[in-house]
Amino acid sequence: MFAIERQQRILEKLKEDGAVSVSKLSAEFSVAEETIRRDLEKLEKQEKLLRTHGGAVPVDDNKYEPSLEKRRKINVEGKEKVAVLAAQLISPGETVFLDASTTTYFIARELKKMQNITVITNSLHAIAELSQNKDIKVIGTGGMVGENGSFVGSIAEDSVREKYVADKIFFSSRGVTADRGVLDSNEQECAMKKCMMANSCKKIYVCGHTKIGRIGFAKLAEFEELDYFVTETPLDEEWLKRLDEAGVEVITAE
Repeated sequence: MFAIERQQRILEKLKEDGAVSVSKLSAEFSVAEETIRRDLEKLEKQEKLLRTHGGAVPVDDNKYEPSLEKRRKINVEGKEKVAVLAAQLISPGETVFLDASTTTYFIARELKKMQNITVITNSLHAIAELSQNKDIKVIGTGGMVGENGSFVGSIAEDSVREKYVADKIFFSSRGVTADRGVLDSNEQECAMKKCMMANSCKKIYVCGHTKIGRIGFAKLAEFEELDYFVTETPLDEEWLKRLDEAGVEVITAE
């Protein structure tokens, strides 16, 4: 397969899946990972994609967000690994906030195996998953139902702000960069996450590798506000140094 043909297939897969990884493309096309990295670099220079840690995502205006169902299919293996790591940070008797991201949906699936915890969430999908376990107390924030199947708006924000506190919050976002911090692209979801963060003792950012290096227009948090940074892939020295300076504990699967 010629390079131009391979690059066209990469763009097609990016359109279909919402993200691509270097390792999977390398295996699919039977070429070295370095070859794929050169392909992605060339396509990025042509402004056809945006490279991330270990892969690439579509180029956009930072406002577009794929549908919830499409986002659920992006980096499933990575999100499952992150979910396992995140669940290990929860002790019996604790109360936790879960935001309405697809990463925390996978955490909710993992938490179904646990007992004697309380989960407060604005995600209808997480509520549906967790309600199957009678040994978990599940609290929905209430409020207006947004397009992502989540409670958002002033009623939901006031509910969290005035009624609930938690030992920990598990949350994700559109992306995160070493110089700009944690970023999002949905202002209503961002506001909900900030309310949850304000009422949580520990703040745990869960981050699949496709989020690293990706930007959004809404500022969610500085690294100094985080306690843990959970991801499925090792971070490079620049990232480790920045997070260490901010006092953030990094947890990876490898």
